[in-house]
Amino acid sequence: MNTTTAPVRATATTRGDADGMAVASFVLGLLGLLFFNLVLGPCALVLAGLALARGTRRRGRALLGLTLGAADLIVLAATLASGHGTLWQLGG
Repeated sequence: MNTTTAPVRATATTRGDADGMAVASFVLGLLGLLFFNLVLGPCALVLAGLALARGTRRRGRALLGLTLGAADLIVLAATLASGHGTLWQLGG
């Protein structure tokens, strides 16, 4: 039995998962600028951090996801500050 192939497969799977996490963090960060930035921003930050920690080949996308996740939270803070703590207002 060849024992050297098992770690290579595990590394390739982990790197493939990390690449998927990098892309997912970018997409969630981008969507978070438009919708549900309270939820999607932190998700983008976590996925980008995990992708970078696992050594993704898509480092640029992970960094963009990290930046967009932070931007989501900045937009949320600016919205809360300008609306005096009101997120949604249904009436006049």
